[in-house]
Amino acid sequence: MNQYLDALDAAAKRRTERDLIRTAEADQLDGVRIDLAGNDYLGLRRHPAVLDGAQRALDEAGGGAGASRLVTGTHAVHTTLEAELAAHMGHESALVFSTGYHANLSAMTVLGTADTLVISDAHNHASLIDGMRLAKARVAVTPHLDVDAVRRALAERTEPRAVIVVESIFSVLGDAADLPALLALAVEHDALLVVDEAHGLGVAGDRGEGLVRPSGLLDGEGADRVVVTVTLSKSLASQGGAVLGPRSLREHLLNTARPFIFDTGLAPASAGAALGALRHLVAHPELPGRTLAAAAAIADTLGVEPSAGAVLSKPMPSPAEALAAVDAARAQGLRIGCFRPPSTPDGISRLRVTATAGLTDAELDDARRILGAVASTFEGAR
Repeated sequence: MNQYLDALDAAAKRRTERDLIRTAEADQLDGVRIDLAGNDYLGLRRHPAVLDGAQRALDEAGGGAGASRLVTGTHAVHTTLEAELAAHMGHESALVFSTGYHANLSAMTVLGTADTLVISDAHNHASLIDGMRLAKARVAVTPHLDVDAVRRALAERTEPRAVIVVESIFSVLGDAADLPALLALAVEHDALLVVDEAHGLGVAGDRGEGLVRPSGLLDGEGADRVVVTVTLSKSLASQGGAVLGPRSLREHLLNTARPFIFDTGLAPASAGAALGALRHLVAHPELPGRTLAAAAAIADTLGVEPSAGAVLSKPMPSPAEALAAVDAARAQGLRIGCFRPPSTPDGISRLRVTATAGLTDAELDDARRILGAVASTFEGAR
């Protein structure tokens, strides 16, 4: 008898009974003609600009960074990426991490000091939540997109410092935060505003600069109160993450953020791929519009509200029916995904469809035909 393995087996049995089991096996793409299951919002993962950027960095720096960024793990491609990413998104500086998860862990643990109140939207990503759990700050979770609740939390706080944490565009529901209103509260109450732009970069704004910059947050009073985190694994078709903001914040993160200090630097090839994608985005500002147009067309087919980002979700009656719909689409050559608990903040299983700028008109029409047929099969789908 092994009580630890027995407990793991019992937990696996419960997941299986609730249709919540997950696997990490290599996906076989036989028969898949259209892939709308990933996070490649701009369709750049196999673009020559991205592959060339990765290859150049690989040739120059090797397969890995070689060490922590603070030892010998910082290469020219890292600093170039940081400079160009900050310029595109409108910030003084950026610091690149090996994952977007590490970027959020670092921002939360460094800013969430013991004399701080962190005010977190109820639908914030797990990486932000885990960072808050590791931080020493008191955390107040407010209802999703409830600006008045944020105002009350700020007014009632006893801590000298406060940090408001929100995503610019939320991945499951595809709705956007009222960033100007939140920054106004941050200015009024002497707080910081941390915005996760994971789903905004490459999709929001006229040039794909995210939602923060076109919302005017960096143009006037309070600009120095804005901190942005981002992943390089979605629109930038690579891997890694970054924290952007004032130069003093970069210096503080570099010296105090444990996920940065004690982690091997982002692989040069990944940094080069992200740099190639970023430069392609800057040179082709029409890409965000193409992604959003495809998302709007898919939303119309599914009968759901248009998303502020690239990801669409359609509620399903149960995890089992969500999985069955995914299989039905796959059988017709369309790969989609699904949200199931605990990935959904409200506990509702959903179909997950990612629009991408890489879709041809014919592929979009075909995808909409399949999605319409699959969705109508499940009568309980809302």
